[in-house]
Amino acid sequence: MTTTATPIRTSTDPVDLSHRKLAIIGSGPAGLTAALYAARANLEPVVFAGNAPLGQLMITSDVENYPGFPDGILGPELMDLFRRQAERFGAHLVEEDVTKVDFSQRPFKLWVRDDLYLADAVIVATGASALWLGLPSEEAFRGRGVSACATCDGFFFRDREVAVVGGGDTALEEALFLTKFASKVTMLVRRDEFRGSKIMQDRAFAHPKVEVKWNREVAEVLGNTTVDQLRLRDTQTGKEEVLNAQGLFIAIGYKPNTDLFVGLLDLDARGYCEVSGRTVGETSSNIEGVFVAGDVHDHTYRQAVTAAGEGCKAAIDAERWLESIGEHVATTATNW
Repeated sequence: MTTTATPIRTSTDPVDLSHRKLAIIGSGPAGLTAALYAARANLEPVVFAGNAPLGQLMITSDVENYPGFPDGILGPELMDLFRRQAERFGAHLVEEDVTKVDFSQRPFKLWVRDDLYLADAVIVATGASALWLGLPSEEAFRGRGVSACATCDGFFFRDREVAVVGGGDTALEEALFLTKFASKVTMLVRRDEFRGSKIMQDRAFAHPKVEVKWNREVAEVLGNTTVDQLRLRDTQTGKEEVLNAQGLFIAIGYKPNTDLFVGLLDLDARGYCEVSGRTVGETSSNIEGVFVAGDVHDHTYRQAVTAAGEGCKAAIDAERWLESIGEHVATTATNW
């Protein structure tokens, strides 16, 4: 059963909350693995899962490359197992977004609207969110034929023609998943080659329902109440054409969820959190006591298993740091 912290109301501070040793912002593979290790270390972490909890795997279909599942597992099912295991050892999930933080002094302050949480250490594991094309017509038809989640919406396109924008593993996975429902899947790739893994490319090329259009971008989404067609533009010649499609799935990448930390944590040019290693371990940020894990930092691998590994490291780093300042006695974080 999920347990959330309850505000302790006082006459002097109407939004004061109980003080936690560790707060984790984010609940994908990194955040929940950090929660598992921290809970086993008796840190009783509070996890801010957000209004759309459990990370990008909640919109992923078959996960075939996570160790321990030889037959594969659905992304939402895997994340439910993550959550249940973390809660079993005492992690407390709050299914709300953190709206403000103050890392200027310890204990650190985190707000969920008007409710204040205090924590001696923080792990930032907010991940990254899907990018959109930015077309007005895309926005107009979002939820009416335009989607960024084949797992969520693919069922509604049974026996219809759909298009997928993107050339990486995410786009290839989306396209292959959609073949379970759609009569035809057209992949629209801005370049003349895929960026995805060889095995995923081979699967797409071999599938009879998948067609690839190279050097194409979506210029406009067309339709009345729902999507009917796409106006495409050749990225080399500028020539335009119309593609019949009743669905458009966007799979062009991610934006790190770091807006909350602008001006507080060191971010790179693309907005990803940087780690400094200045204090304990490899996951420490530029602020002592604040650690970073998962896709909010990693823009190279973007895998559930690497995010989980970073969550493990961040929890161990946080426990050892808390021990170093006398706030905690190390117990079980490194136990198998």
